[in-house]
Amino acid sequence: MVGPLLFIWLTWSIIIQVRHQPNLNESLRYLQESAFGLKSRKFWIVIAMMFLNWGLEARKWQVLMNSLEKISFWRAFKAVLSGVSFALNTPNRIGEYGGRILYVSEGKRIQSAALTIAGSFSQLIITLFMGGLGVLFSKKGLIENGNPGESLSLILNVLMWAVFIAAIFCLLIYFRLAWIVRSFEKVPLVSRFVKQVTILETISVTILLRVLSLSFVRYVVFVVQYILLFDVMHVYMGWWQAFWLIGVLYLVLAVVPTIALLELGIRGKASILLFKLYSSNSVGIYATATGIWLVNLVVPALAGSLLIIGVKIFNEKR
Repeated sequence: MVGPLLFIWLTWSIIIQVRHQPNLNESLRYLQESAFGLKSRKFWIVIAMMFLNWGLEARKWQVLMNSLEKISFWRAFKAVLSGVSFALNTPNRIGEYGGRILYVSEGKRIQSAALTIAGSFSQLIITLFMGGLGVLFSKKGLIENGNPGESLSLILNVLMWAVFIAAIFCLLIYFRLAWIVRSFEKVPLVSRFVKQVTILETISVTILLRVLSLSFVRYVVFVVQYILLFDVMHVYMGWWQAFWLIGVLYLVLAVVPTIALLELGIRGKASILLFKLYSSNSVGIYATATGIWLVNLVVPALAGSLLIIGVKIFNEKR
């Protein structure tokens, strides 16, 4: 019953979210034209890249899971999509772990959740580093096209260095997972819980580097999707400006606590605030944000909810 109920809930919630968005009719017209207009080829490339996006995430999880349980790429892909369906309704997508463990043998699910966290942590590190670089390379344009003054420059400098420091700190933690686990094993109050995540000690630096590399490639896919859809929606700006501003946008979405299902409003407003500095096509900017939200989150979540129908949660035999 979980799959059908989740599918119905997601469908109803998405309809409610979309209906309450500003410039809805104009955005839908833009999306319709993008699918069948002169630049429809780029639109369908964005759709195809959705599979690449989640395929890379599935590969990340498969690489991490191999230290616990050998899984096929197809099984990892289904697990990732199911995770998205749960994540869409939870703060900062923490429900993602609950969706993926459905595809893991009973008795290994807590450990698999720990591995999932490691994979998400690698993506956060890339988002922080690229977001910090985005602030660095967009700072001049933000000051010139935004509200000039020393106060804005100071704020952007503080933000940039804070992000870089956070990224370096996260990177140190990421490559010292085994050391952190062993340290907490010595703490009496938490030692029994830490034993459930000792799988993190077995992950080699080579595996961590591979996962980090996959996270970077996945990030590039996000950015290329955005740039292609901007062109389809007649939002014209230099690719250099777009590349780094998209990094700032994903940084905002990463650090602001939100629920993915309700993220469209925040994503749209943040996009307009950033990209209107280089383009006056606010409707196109919002339509792009809506399109990316639908392609990268909503469609995979709906597909994942349908996949859950065939999952036998308590069956230990695969």
